[in-house]
Amino acid sequence: MRTTRAIALVAAVLVIPTSATAADETPVKPTIVGVDLFKNGLAVIQCEMTLPKPGVYAIDPVPAPVHGTFWVDSSAPIELMMHMRDVEVPINETAIGHLQDDLAGKKVTVYFKGNNRPPVVGTMLKIKPEPSNPTRPSPPDAAASSGSRFLVVQTDKGRTYIESSEVASVEADDRGNTVTRKRPRLLVTLADRARGESKVTMRYLTHGISWAPSYRMDISDPKTLLLEQHAVIRNELSDLRDTEIRLISGYPSVQYAQVRSLLTPGSSWATFFTELANRQLAYNAILSNPAATQQIVENFRSPPLLTLGATPSGEGVDLHYQPIGKRTLAEGASLALTVATGKTDYQRIVEWLVPDTRNEYGYRPDRGQTDDHEPWDSLRFKNPLNFPMTTGPALVTANGQFNGQRTTYWTNPGQQTIVRVEKALSIRTRSIENELLNKDGSSRDIVWIGGHQYRRSTVEGELAVSNNRKETVQLVIRRQFSGELIAADDSPTRTLLQEGVFSINKRNELVWELTLKPGEERRLKYTYTVLVSN
Repeated sequence: MRTTRAIALVAAVLVIPTSATAADETPVKPTIVGVDLFKNGLAVIQCEMTLPKPGVYAIDPVPAPVHGTFWVDSSAPIELMMHMRDVEVPINETAIGHLQDDLAGKKVTVYFKGNNRPPVVGTMLKIKPEPSNPTRPSPPDAAASSGSRFLVVQTDKGRTYIESSEVASVEADDRGNTVTRKRPRLLVTLADRARGESKVTMRYLTHGISWAPSYRMDISDPKTLLLEQHAVIRNELSDLRDTEIRLISGYPSVQYAQVRSLLTPGSSWATFFTELANRQLAYNAILSNPAATQQIVENFRSPPLLTLGATPSGEGVDLHYQPIGKRTLAEGASLALTVATGKTDYQRIVEWLVPDTRNEYGYRPDRGQTDDHEPWDSLRFKNPLNFPMTTGPALVTANGQFNGQRTTYWTNPGQQTIVRVEKALSIRTRSIENELLNKDGSSRDIVWIGGHQYRRSTVEGELAVSNNRKETVQLVIRRQFSGELIAADDSPTRTLLQEGVFSINKRNELVWELTLKPGEERRLKYTYTVLVSN
């Protein structure tokens, strides 16, 4: 029967006394058996290891989990402790540190710049670093920073303090090929009452490995769209060997993503509280990037007449895990692969969005020109994959030629979506509005609502569009406005937009679907009233 125990986690940058010595510890390297990748730089890691008998085991490498995400399951009671320890490291596998530490205890000959001073011969002393101050972060390597100005050598005459800047070279009577370094060690203590082998599973969120999705839409066939989903995985965490990998799509809620666990090497209470205080800013910065998280098209910019129906694809929260099998990926390597392909019917349309030019008070501020004022060649289709499309770049090609690149958004299986491709330069458009006069010659009526005075204005608008192509086009016109609709040509579909809930004026969208023959021109008129605050 498996039991889950509370784990005692002790994080420190100082050596913590323990009954076990380095000789009593058995090195063990957990196997990463599963990695679930988010798009925001985070991954869920699952490691496993088997402890043959009671004792103390040293885990290498030490994980760097996100605060509050490190959990351990064990078939027997265990405890974990992280501390810093002096270990011998091959000199060709580490950066050159401080001479005082690297050569401590060894006989050295120190030569000086110039020819006016004889060399100093003696034994390099080992200097104990200053104790860490719990009220401020410790240096990245306390030992390396000790005595940075002077080298201290024990000679026959006593201690000699040598200005580091005056040293030309140092010879060491050292035939070994290792140096001493302070390294973190995560110790797992298996209780004496454990019987036989004990399986330990560690799960945690960490940074260092993630994935980026992209799509290719081939419209070489005028009726069938070929959709391909691609993924690029970048591994900056650790070597993976025959590891099950799954790609996560959804809107991940990891509010402590930028807060390191106190179990992480180099952490301190000062850095922990600093990151804790700044976590909301860091979290908001991640969420502001739709490609790194997950974003559904905003209501104001949502494509028109999209079907809300979709094929049921799962239960529980809206996180989709897409398995890609077992993979071997070295640290620093990247993997590109095709995740899935599908075919679906599609329709080429020209979409022209004319956005609302008034604010919540009925005024017309100078908003400038945006891409939304222009007509766009677009593709309308349903997601043919058996799992949701995620937010990411979409490349559109036809007969091997580049057509355009835009962003796709979360779309469930069988759900309809629209992807813009490029501006429709051969579709000429014009949008104008004018205020209509009353019979008495005034343009606005005065009305009172809730003790506030407003001017009611009647507005007449006209949309003009012409097709300068040699082919028939399917045109979708979306006109957004604030106020009450009076009349509109050709019976457009009218939708109330969510952003008008708290506005004195309703926010509306009129949608026309037209078929324009080559050279054809259409004019559409509409009339509405709007309240303008005085």
